[in-house]
Amino acid sequence: MKQRLLLCLLLCGVMLYYAVPRLSLTTGGLESLFSVTWLLFALFAIAGNLTGILYSPKKGKKHKQSMKTKKRIHYYQ
Repeated sequence: MKQRLLLCLLLCGVMLYYAVPRLSLTTGGLESLFSVTWLLFALFAIAGNLTGILYSPKKGKKHKQSMKTKKRIHYYQ
């Protein structure tokens, strides 16, 4: 899961590196609106991937919790 999130984050960075010099924020009209919207969606994608990486559950912690919840039942005859 983390590998996919890191790959998506890397691809967002590459797209920004490629697109930012070509986007024009100073011109008016639809071109400027498209540039701002594109940058906003790119920042949303980066924020979502960073949130997924930072708040993903850890493997060790999950295993310890599952061991605590298991109860041993002994049947005596």
